[in-house]
Amino acid sequence: MILTSDLTKGNIRKQLIALSVPLIIGNIFQQFYNTTDCYIVGQCVNQYAFAALGIAGSLMNLFIFMINGCCNGISIVFSQLYGQRNWIELKKETFLSLIIGIAFSEILSICAFLFLDVLLIFIQTPLEMMSYVKDYLYIIMSFLVIVFIYNWCSAILRAIGDSKTALYILIISMFLNIILDIFFVKNLCYGVKGAAIATIISQFFSAILCFLYIRKVYPQLLFSKNEMVFDKQLIKKTMSYGFVSALHQSSLYIGKLIIQGTVNRCGLDVITSYTLTMRIEGFINSFGDSGCVAISILVGQNIGAGKSERVKNTFIIGLKMMIILCICLSIIMIIGTKPVTYLFIDGPSIQIINNTFYYILIISFFYIFCFIGNCFVGFYRGIGKVNIPVIGTILHISLRVIISILLIEYLQLPAVALATGIGWMCVVLYQYIYFNLKIKKTDKCNNNFFHIFRKI
Repeated sequence: MILTSDLTKGNIRKQLIALSVPLIIGNIFQQFYNTTDCYIVGQCVNQYAFAALGIAGSLMNLFIFMINGCCNGISIVFSQLYGQRNWIELKKETFLSLIIGIAFSEILSICAFLFLDVLLIFIQTPLEMMSYVKDYLYIIMSFLVIVFIYNWCSAILRAIGDSKTALYILIISMFLNIILDIFFVKNLCYGVKGAAIATIISQFFSAILCFLYIRKVYPQLLFSKNEMVFDKQLIKKTMSYGFVSALHQSSLYIGKLIIQGTVNRCGLDVITSYTLTMRIEGFINSFGDSGCVAISILVGQNIGAGKSERVKNTFIIGLKMMIILCICLSIIMIIGTKPVTYLFIDGPSIQIINNTFYYILIISFFYIFCFIGNCFVGFYRGIGKVNIPVIGTILHISLRVIISILLIEYLQLPAVALATGIGWMCVVLYQYIYFNLKIKKTDKCNNNFFHIFRKI
């Protein structure tokens, strides 16, 4: 039963590109959900509402990326089973992961409602923005299960090498989101509530469409009554991969929330600048995150198929491609920052312009370490070492928070950029040391695998 392209043979570079490009475009369009909301609200409401959506976005991403991380972990299980051509276990996994994921997303929704006020106070949300943030988040957090279903469908498609379909569906829903944003925010004057309603309707549309596509085109992947089995070993593996990957994402965004709280003490203009930088960084992170996922899928399938040489070559080729891509994107970020600032804010102050530009300028010089780190994360996830990215992220966030708190009074927003860059450098150092001490020693993939950096 061959369902789609076989990633255990063929040209690795072409396969990485074929996987990455739809993921990159998809991630960029995913960013547009909140970015579109920010732009239309910024133009149709006021600067307070615009800045509030930046704060809301940080909180929203904490929960959404936990779900996304869970689905990334599940995708590794899918890809390994697909690489083994173990169809029965694959069907069991679709059932178990769907049940576990729905329960997980519902628990997150409940936690979001229970602790939203505490989180808003914790990150020192200004009182004049509090109502805007709550109006937006109460609607978004009520429907996290929709976010899971779409990401779960995407995880299945990615694992078998089909990364295009989810992209096409996402593009359609993105344009729907823009139309609904204009309708609810501009025409009906619903403000931030209208932006949230538009987002939920669009995400519901994409989730349903994606599921129906899998049901029609790849019915072999979906479980029947016979595969609705609570296999203890598969449950353990699914929860391990899914929850550890979710922890990886949540630890990252908990740190970002703490930094958001530090930024929130600096006034409206600095909060506005930080909101802008997050939109800009969302663009370049789309490339790094997509490359990471593509590497993990390719590595996962080949680990499942027992092809260690292709695992090694996937990492080498992926690392080279990511470094070149990062250099190009960093230059684009520096050049494009000021025009983007004027695009989002009508008549921005000198403080907004300077804080935004110098933040991007500083962090652009460190982004190469971020992309190298993404390659390591993709590799470690693919071979099943999902705990290593979590440790790296905790290290990164700890340094980022401490340095930001210490320096923001003196450097303002550029302090966060410097702290982030230093954190990335330390994570790459940790990942490289672990690679040499553990992967080299156990030698699971290839006798010469530890020589990869000599080939670059």
